[in-house]
Amino acid sequence: MFPTLLDMGFIHVRTYGVCMAIGFLLCWSIAERLIGRKDLSNLFMLLMAGGITGSRAAYVIEHWKSEFAANPASILRIDQGGLMFYGGLILAVAVFFAWCLFKKERPLALADVICTVIPLGHACGRIGCFFYGCCYGRLGDSPFAVSFPMHSPAWYEQVSTGLLKPSAVCSLPVLPTQLFEAAALLVLFAVLLAVYVRLRRYTAGFYLVGYGVLRFCMEYLRGDPRAAVGPFSISQTISLATIALGAVFIAYGKLACHNR
Repeated sequence: MFPTLLDMGFIHVRTYGVCMAIGFLLCWSIAERLIGRKDLSNLFMLLMAGGITGSRAAYVIEHWKSEFAANPASILRIDQGGLMFYGGLILAVAVFFAWCLFKKERPLALADVICTVIPLGHACGRIGCFFYGCCYGRLGDSPFAVSFPMHSPAWYEQVSTGLLKPSAVCSLPVLPTQLFEAAALLVLFAVLLAVYVRLRRYTAGFYLVGYGVLRFCMEYLRGDPRAAVGPFSISQTISLATIALGAVFIAYGKLACHNR
């Protein structure tokens, strides 16, 4: 856990924010190379703003009582973590289609290239989660389990539930699901990149299906508090919808290709 990259008293640079910035810049650069255009800076800036706003809004809604009701001003402290990816994805998709409608662009062609690079940026964000200590996994005694220091999210949760005494210097060992997901996202990025370079289509659908399956399974390893919808977490419920939507995208792409 390494939440602060630079602390000069009057300047605090959070590792989480730096990881997010690196991920965004990598996605922007690679997407421009893949599509061969340099005129999409406004779109990428809007997608970044929409993604961050939606991610934070979803996280705040889910954790309002436990984290924000007593201190609403902390809503603005996104540099300290606390983003829900699916919230950002949903708002970013809305912003994307609004931009395409306004600019009279073909949304599916752009969606394929953007979805190709999303897992790379997301992986950088998950590494930032690990440095901050959020989005941690279940208790575990495997060789991969890690203990986060005092005052980390895992430590606070274990103290509040009686698993630890307040004097404990670190949390009980938990699975580093942040790194597990980051590794899986890098594999997904490599697969999508290979598909896009070869076919120039289908990657939006493959991304939605691939990440939906990945996230659905990863939720079973998560140990941080999760709101539930019936037998599933909120993220698992959205994952099922994402998988279904991805299948529709793939089917539509094949149909369009067949009719050409």
